[in-house]
Amino acid sequence: MPRYFIIYKPFGVVSQFSGEGPTLASLGTFPKEVYPVGRLDKDSEGLLLITDDKWLNHHLLNPRFGHQRTYYAQVEGIPTPEALKQLQSGVTINVDGKDYRTNPSIAKIIDPVPTLPDRNPPIRYRASIPDTWISLTLIEGKNRQVRKMTAAVGFPTLRLVRFSMEKITIDGMQSGEVREMEQETVYRMLGLTGYAKTGANQKGRRS
Repeated sequence: MPRYFIIYKPFGVVSQFSGEGPTLASLGTFPKEVYPVGRLDKDSEGLLLITDDKWLNHHLLNPRFGHQRTYYAQVEGIPTPEALKQLQSGVTINVDGKDYRTNPSIAKIIDPVPTLPDRNPPIRYRASIPDTWISLTLIEGKNRQVRKMTAAVGFPTLRLVRFSMEKITIDGMQSGEVREMEQETVYRMLGLTGYAKTGANQKGRRS
């Protein structure tokens, strides 16, 4: 039976189990077969799903099966309504050396600011420059996409936290916390309850 873990990845931890610097292995003991579904940059924080469910990994990473990912971004400055509309309708960013137009997204200012664990180390505070938390919900995941999108509309990201994947969230979790989840719960919260859960049956139901 596949196993499923959700992790609140701290700042500075690499989204893999081996290599230089702090890795996911520093957060606990995991079965050797599990691996992250997607990645977060070393300087980003938040939700990672860890599993050995190969079908689920394929489904969540295949652009054909878009699923919502919500990020909380602390940006420099106060985004204008025009900037938010640009994020919502799509902006042009650079992906692998080529211009790429992002898909429509849901973008809004978070007020009041979200309750999140403190980052270690904290972002550099500058009294002369205000900052704002925004929520950005995407159905795609290009490399450093959120950072590139906010920079494209003139509001660079200072801190980035992936808050949720569909209905799986880090709400109430502490940085570095690990929780194991049941397969049925993971599939339900990802909106995949209509799919078979194991082996060949999953592949047979995929279309």
